[in-house]
Amino acid sequence: MADIKNTVVKFQSIIALLALCIVLTIMSDKFFTMENGWNIMRQISINVCISIGMTLVILTKGIDLSVGSVLAFTSAVVAGLFKYGIEVHQLDVYIGFTVFGAILTGLIIGCILGIFNGWMITRFKVPPFVATLAMLTIARGATMLWTGGLPITGLGENFNFIGTGWFLGIPMPVWITSILVAVAVIITKKTQFGRHIYAIGGNESAAKLSGININKIKFYVYAIAGVLAAVGGIILTSRLDSAQPNAGMSYELDSIAAVVIGGTSLSGGRGSIMGTVQGALIIGVLNSGLVLLNVSPFWQQIIKGLVILLAVIMDRLNHPNED
Repeated sequence: MADIKNTVVKFQSIIALLALCIVLTIMSDKFFTMENGWNIMRQISINVCISIGMTLVILTKGIDLSVGSVLAFTSAVVAGLFKYGIEVHQLDVYIGFTVFGAILTGLIIGCILGIFNGWMITRFKVPPFVATLAMLTIARGATMLWTGGLPITGLGENFNFIGTGWFLGIPMPVWITSILVAVAVIITKKTQFGRHIYAIGGNESAAKLSGININKIKFYVYAIAGVLAAVGGIILTSRLDSAQPNAGMSYELDSIAAVVIGGTSLSGGRGSIMGTVQGALIIGVLNSGLVLLNVSPFWQQIIKGLVILLAVIMDRLNHPNED
């Protein structure tokens, strides 16, 4: 019996996902179709990008509430630089940006914002919740200043290919996400950096005594989270052909939900990237199913909240001795 229980606990996310798919297939003839499948994969690609970074942060027993706002700001900067460039009237200078140049700038800015979070947390010992909450407000305000509260649209086919194009019969967002997932799995499972992340979340004091540079690892983790939020923002902007000032609202909550549903402990030290991918799939399938069943958006929020709560309760029941 113990072996059966351990197997169920190990594969509970996959079991939940399969059960959800079976129920929705029975309830809607539009759910189990190739078109809807690719639609779900495209929709979750943004959340998966963000959630990879969130997983690394939570594994160190931290949290990042700023990813939605960082996504919005970096995507607005990328769109603005690509469409309008930088013009300095006093010097009569204009600097234009290619797609690659604008994207690279956005990724650098995302990294800088993540580094700022890490610096506040490691140098000044600001609790991660407070530091990233402050960045949430700062980045959202910066987005409004950059855009003037107006969307930036008309970015062209070359830019839009990132979010809407296909390559070898697979949507580009799925390719991007798959590559990021593969890299993250290798980092967490096969590198010293990944082992240090788990060690810090499992027991920070013991990790410090074993010679691990705690601040350095946390610094890198928050920087990675910022870069991945920027990647999610670029995909979103490309899909919509528009950088919206209010983009990324509540994305941090969806990201945390994917991580928790995927089995990563909020106490740190336990979880996996593939578990997070499964969590994002569950949320994506649930969202798609509720839409196809014409469930009210208000009820959708309630149902998603209950699913998250159930996932946390199941986790606590399966690991009662965790702090």
